[in-house]
Amino acid sequence: MTIRKNFLFEQKIAEQLEEIAKAEGKTQTQIAQEAIAERYKQIKMKKKLEALERLAGSLTGKIGNIDAKKARNAYVSEKYGY
Repeated sequence: MTIRKNFLFEQKIAEQLEEIAKAEGKTQTQIAQEAIAERYKQIKMKKKLEALERLAGSLTGKIGNIDAKKARNAYVSEKYGY
């Protein structure tokens, strides 16, 4: 489904859009769509990286005050006599 949108461009930007479209053999709409899709992709990537950075500190192997690695070692030691 396509939706019609009307945009107002400064003269210089409109000329650049037209020149890019001609150089690439595409419509101005295609050029605008590609530019928007790329910008959106960058924003989504930035949000994912920010979320990953927020999680980075929480991936220490600790659950509350319990160190998961130490708990596993204690369990294995107890179960198998190590």
